[in-house]
Amino acid sequence: MGPEQWRMMRSFRQDSSLVDRKLAAGTLRRVLAFAAPYRRELAVFLVAVTADALIGVATPVLAGRVINEISGGQRSGAAIVRIALIIATLAVVDAGLSLVQRWYSSRIGEGLIYDLRTRVFEHVQRMPIAFFTRTQTGALISRLNHDVIGAQQAFTSTLSGVVSNAIGVVLTAGVMLTLSWQVTVLSLVLVPLFLLPARFVGRKLQAITRESYQLNASMNTTMTERFNVAGALLVALFGRPAVEARSFGSRAGRVRDIGVTSAMYGRAFFVALTLVAALAQALTYGLGGWYAVHGVLDAGTVVTLALLLSRLYGPLTALSNVRVDVMSALVSFERVFEVLDLPPMIDDGPGAVELPPDARTIEFRDVRFSYPTAAEVSLASLEDVAVLDGAPAQEVLHGVSFRVRPGELVALVGPSGAGKSTVSMLVPRIYDASAGQVLVGGRDVREVTVASLRRVIGVVTQDAHLFHETIGDNLRYAHPDADEQQLWRALEAAQVADLVRSLPDGLDTVVGDRGYRLSGGEKQRLAIARLLLKQPTIVILDEATAHLDSESEAAVQRALAAALAGRTSLVIAHRLSTIRDADRILVVDGGRIVESGDHDELLARGGLYAELYRTQFAGRATEEPAVP
Repeated sequence: MGPEQWRMMRSFRQDSSLVDRKLAAGTLRRVLAFAAPYRRELAVFLVAVTADALIGVATPVLAGRVINEISGGQRSGAAIVRIALIIATLAVVDAGLSLVQRWYSSRIGEGLIYDLRTRVFEHVQRMPIAFFTRTQTGALISRLNHDVIGAQQAFTSTLSGVVSNAIGVVLTAGVMLTLSWQVTVLSLVLVPLFLLPARFVGRKLQAITRESYQLNASMNTTMTERFNVAGALLVALFGRPAVEARSFGSRAGRVRDIGVTSAMYGRAFFVALTLVAALAQALTYGLGGWYAVHGVLDAGTVVTLALLLSRLYGPLTALSNVRVDVMSALVSFERVFEVLDLPPMIDDGPGAVELPPDARTIEFRDVRFSYPTAAEVSLASLEDVAVLDGAPAQEVLHGVSFRVRPGELVALVGPSGAGKSTVSMLVPRIYDASAGQVLVGGRDVREVTVASLRRVIGVVTQDAHLFHETIGDNLRYAHPDADEQQLWRALEAAQVADLVRSLPDGLDTVVGDRGYRLSGGEKQRLAIARLLLKQPTIVILDEATAHLDSESEAAVQRALAAALAGRTSLVIAHRLSTIRDADRILVVDGGRIVESGDHDELLARGGLYAELYRTQFAGRATEEPAVP
């Protein structure tokens, strides 16, 4: 099956229901804006496509003239050689045009893919965390791959196909009608006999192709979940490998069956097109030959008509489905634009200024906060739901006010869900307060640039994430220009240098997916080393020792002592023993600060803090020692 037939097959596979879809207003204008930087390349590309279509019509006409010269009375050899040279020249030019088309098609297509992918990737990086908690990662990646490539085809295969086919059909039909309208009309009688079965095959292909896409997406999700460390461990612990293999095999078997069916439909499509074109040529030779015998047409004209007819059926078939091609490409663009149109929520405001690098104070002034609704941060198609969750936003912080002075260590404690982590996320503008002010260094965080704000803040969470890269690369994520000596100083301060030295590859050791080659305590200490390399003036610790055993916790606490020394610190703690020496402890409950004081004051007061403390240490013979 040739390239033209494959393009037609792809067209018939595409979902015809897209034709009825209403595009968002301005989609076409935005598509053209994306293509604007490539208008010169597009112009050259279209000229090459047009010239190629003209050559495609000229060659059969010249072939007919050769036949007439051979069958004519004079039989001029020079004329035949001259025509043959023209045909050869056109063939060379056509070959060159094919290379020109391919070059410009690649330049335009790959350029558009680059523009769209980088634009979407950069935009997604600025989305709020709520976006990632709701979105299916696979669906988002599909926008960067499948839909971007579908959009790119609008300006390569779809555009070239429409232009070349339209020009080819008009020129071919025009030339054929001038040569013999009777033969042309008779030859085109068979077109409906092909198009109707082709539509039937197209609907079948659309259905099984859609099912194939869904099954492949399902298998990709299964592989992504089962092939990471946590998924593989869960499968092993529950003794489910055989069940998983059968489930996966069932879907893979259906994809195999669809592939066989699809291949047969494709072959039937090609055979039908070839058969109809052959029958049409037979009619052309029959009627044209009869006219030639009776002197109405000459032999060369009959050959020209037959050759032109072979170039007519394919383009006619492709053009019959052109609306599906165009809409498929535009819908791909629209799906990319859907992501680009989601507001990032956190961005530099008008007139934002640089926060001084020595900023060291944190202040909350009557801060209220509600998490954004699904409609503000997500898309139904990215969540794989029909309709987004319409639940209204619930306020989770209610008038929170406090101040952390330079060099002070303030701890946030309270029951689960009280709002402690929410408070910590407002400081580096992971979210913005719904009302009130969050100030760092005396400036409202919404009035300074995001980059300068996050430059002075270092964060260590309870789940220290490491990329599947080397230890050195993970550390340099905080300080790309750090030399090896700086890395080792940070590792020494984080109490993890000996571990790294003991590894065969040292700093070049790849930590594995999400750092699973390391223990929880080792990952936390590497995260602290990364923070030390950043050298922030403000440190936020969010349950940094929550899931560690006693030995690992002690090692991490020693590393934290270096990380917090001389820095303003906001610490969220589950284990109250870790924050007994905090300068001040804020007790959060129900989104409000209900108590404030140091450890001894709060215990003496007998409130919520004292209750939490007694609950943690109930039944223990001795209290856990305070760890500095």
